[in-house]
Amino acid sequence: MKKHVLILGASLMQKPAIEAARRLGCRITLVDGNPNALCRSSADSFELIDLKETEKIADFALCLKRNEGLHGVFTAGTDFSYAVSRAAESCALPAHSSEAALRAGDKVIMRSRFEKAGVPSPHFAEADAQTAALSSRALGSFFKKHKLDFPLVVKPCDNMGARGCRLVHSVDEFGSALNDAVHYSKTSRAIVEEYMDGPEFSIDALVFNGELTVTGFADRHIFFPPYFIETGHTIPSKAADAVKLQLFKTFAQGVYALGLTCGAAKADIKMTSKGPMVGEIAARLSGGYMSGWTYPYASDLNLTEQALLLALGEKPAEVLQKRVKIGITDAPLEIFEVPCIRHCAERAWISAPGKVKETLFFETAEKLPGIRNFFPRAHIGDTVDFPHNNVEKAGNVLAVAPSYTEASECAAQAVKTVFLRLEEMNVASGHFLFQDLDTPFPPSAFQLPAEVINALENLQCPEQKPICLAEKMRIKLLPLLENYADLTDWNGRSLRETVDMYNELYKKQNDFRKKTENLYSEFFCEREFWHCLIRGGLQGAVFYFDSRRAECL
Repeated sequence: MKKHVLILGASLMQKPAIEAARRLGCRITLVDGNPNALCRSSADSFELIDLKETEKIADFALCLKRNEGLHGVFTAGTDFSYAVSRAAESCALPAHSSEAALRAGDKVIMRSRFEKAGVPSPHFAEADAQTAALSSRALGSFFKKHKLDFPLVVKPCDNMGARGCRLVHSVDEFGSALNDAVHYSKTSRAIVEEYMDGPEFSIDALVFNGELTVTGFADRHIFFPPYFIETGHTIPSKAADAVKLQLFKTFAQGVYALGLTCGAAKADIKMTSKGPMVGEIAARLSGGYMSGWTYPYASDLNLTEQALLLALGEKPAEVLQKRVKIGITDAPLEIFEVPCIRHCAERAWISAPGKVKETLFFETAEKLPGIRNFFPRAHIGDTVDFPHNNVEKAGNVLAVAPSYTEASECAAQAVKTVFLRLEEMNVASGHFLFQDLDTPFPPSAFQLPAEVINALENLQCPEQKPICLAEKMRIKLLPLLENYADLTDWNGRSLRETVDMYNELYKKQNDFRKKTENLYSEFFCEREFWHCLIRGGLQGAVFYFDSRRAECL
């Protein structure tokens, strides 16, 4: 009999699940709150329900079971694992219990559970908008009561993708960070917790039959404080075996404490100066591209399909065939791992604020050696911003190679190849580019020492009369920047490469050159040009030139 599966979400992140269900010969019903969801047409049927409406989804699942038959409920890449468990529970289908999914979906409940079970995790406290309004003295008492000291991390209790997540160093920063976190919370609640130092990792796993099978262990690359922007991950991790075993054991303790028993589990976990600490454990496969793309590329295991089999009440046969036992004897669950046989790196490219006028070199980047997938997010006409969370990046690329270093280099080459040309004279772009070069956030593309910044800002414009813009279509690296020629920007492009790419960009635009040769500008200033280049990289330099040209037309 053809099995029927209900999948929550119909976006790109659910595409691997939809494809897996199709391979397994399932009838597919999709639920999403977006009537124009990307994968809507891939389903046999589609129901327009907001994924936040848990009980409506549970009622719909029960209706499907009664009228059409239903054999599984599933999601991937969404934060609605509780809705999956409630729907599955209402239909007596395999899944984590709704109680366990609720514990994994609410960070305060999760931390409380970890604290009670002795799972290593940071000190924490629940907070809301009223907490943000407390006086400095009252806040001091609040922090002391919960054993909290700066630096602290403030984030929503119930969201994903680092939305509303921020590092704070003082009481002065705390209120705005807390209000931001509350804004991103579905329940208007936030969690305040001690900052965990050290490298961060992602772990994917399947839990069934009282066993934990790790199906992905990756290094996370986090940058741009006070926010936590993941510019990519690399799988498998290069962590030492001793570190890996400690992290796996702590992960198993957390999974057991939450009561996750049947389905996927995902951890963000750190190896801190105090030892391993759990950031969070979710009752689902990881978001981003790890579970659906990078791990399958690295392991030859279709993790999404194996997780879907569990949801359908079947054995994940390929996992059972490929997994190996991990030598940890004192964990609450028996631990296995499906190892990787090659490496995969995912990297994101980011943009300065503005509006995209032109996308360049996408095809070149996509055809570079090792590139497996190319996922641009920002297109012509889109408004872009420097990311404050993990859903505001401009695009992602996935590379596969025999080694960790080679995969990382392939992905990095693609990221620094692509270019988003910003619309000239855009207010948001101009505001960003003319901020001080030592602005903490968003940071300048190139981070220079204070003495070099001062020298740069004191440059005297040599032109005392209007200049032909065509003369400024080719630039040379300033002598005072020669020692920093290998410094790289947000996307890994060096200062020297930026200059070369700028020259090459205008060299190829013959029509542009012809139109520019007779245009004279009193506005082009050497100091301003280099300020924009250092502040915004290639985007900044091109924006400045294009804007000066536009003023002359």
